[in-house]
Amino acid sequence: MTAEITRPKGELVFRTLAMPADTNFNGDIFGGWLVSQMDLGASTLAQQCSQSRVVTVAINNLNFIRPVQVGNVVCVYADLIKIGKTSMTINLETWTHSDHFLNHEKVAQGTFIFVAINEQGKPQLVVR
Repeated sequence: MTAEITRPKGELVFRTLAMPADTNFNGDIFGGWLVSQMDLGASTLAQQCSQSRVVTVAINNLNFIRPVQVGNVVCVYADLIKIGKTSMTINLETWTHSDHFLNHEKVAQGTFIFVAINEQGKPQLVVR
């Protein structure tokens, strides 16, 4: 019997390396750093979708599944699940790769909501 291989959902939108400067007092990667990487990845998809500036307005159901270690490659995968008049809802999965990409694990997931804005910072319609 073979084990089921779990794969990330969505498209790869961001990849970075977890460094020692990003650790908390326990030596694991700080959760706030991880959230910021997820936000950067999701914002690239939201900007591409809306063809405008975007702002994060909500983060829902953010779950940290396991710690990230220094030296892990952190990959953010995004899946656009809803487009509103001015907003976009994006599901994110964050995975780490270690041991020359032989091992991968999902470390966090959540839903980020963005609003398209104009040059004055006011909400604008998402061009479809």
